[in-house]
Amino acid sequence: MNTITDSMAIAAAPTGAARSIGDILVASGQLSADDAQRVLQRQQQDKSQFGDAALALKLLTKDDIAFALSKQFDYSYWSEQDTSRSPELVAAYKPFSKAGENLRAVRSQLMLRWFNTDPARKVLALVSPGKGEGRSFIAANLAIVFSQQGERTLLIDGNLRHARQHELFMLGKSAGLSGILADRAGLEAALDVPGLPRLKVLPAGAVPPNPQELLGRPAFGALLKAAAEQFDVVIIDTPAGSDFADAEIIASCAGAAAIVTRKNKSLLPNATLLARRLQDSGVVLVGSILNDD
Repeated sequence: MNTITDSMAIAAAPTGAARSIGDILVASGQLSADDAQRVLQRQQQDKSQFGDAALALKLLTKDDIAFALSKQFDYSYWSEQDTSRSPELVAAYKPFSKAGENLRAVRSQLMLRWFNTDPARKVLALVSPGKGEGRSFIAANLAIVFSQQGERTLLIDGNLRHARQHELFMLGKSAGLSGILADRAGLEAALDVPGLPRLKVLPAGAVPPNPQELLGRPAFGALLKAAAEQFDVVIIDTPAGSDFADAEIIASCAGAAAIVTRKNKSLLPNATLLARRLQDSGVVLVGSILNDD
């Protein structure tokens, strides 16, 4: 399983809890009203937390408690029993894993270095020199953790050659980015992600014969401007930087980029060359992310 490494960590505590754990579990059908009353009685008797009392009575599992807490603190994620999407989406399937913690650490650094209330700082391209370095994996999971933080998040699959986001999220049909750039659709082509209410994904759409020309049209810049008005965070997946100029075009329109490299795979000279080309194009390099497997 892929993980991410970063030099700094973050500790974030949810706030604004409203409904009780018992109410949530009864409403979701994981606990009967009678059993909830039994737990309350045990809780008063032992002077313990609701979850601890339910576990002592063997009425709930730790996963049940984690589910209820996620609802109580408005933190969306998927059950590991839900196999409807790629297991690579670890931020949604295993948010409390080491990979999930590292993703949140990267999110924190990006919030500090780039994303803020400035409307000119809402779009970020993820680039890397070569294939197989984890751009799509990082882009998808970063989009998830931003949405889990409460940010209205749009993930754009800008890889009009070898798109992956529709496979990772197992999305339905959409005109996608290529359809928008061909003036056949608008931002309504972005699709909701069930279970992650603050995340939308714009798939790449049909593979066009002229990706560079489409991305170089004014329509792409107009799309990003419209997206920045509707969303708090816009993340763009891109093709390999050493193979095509698409990534440079996308990053130039976005205004900023983060470089993804992979342990034991990425070559430093290639990453350095890509960084220099981006800076020469006026792109702000926000930082680098090491995909460590």
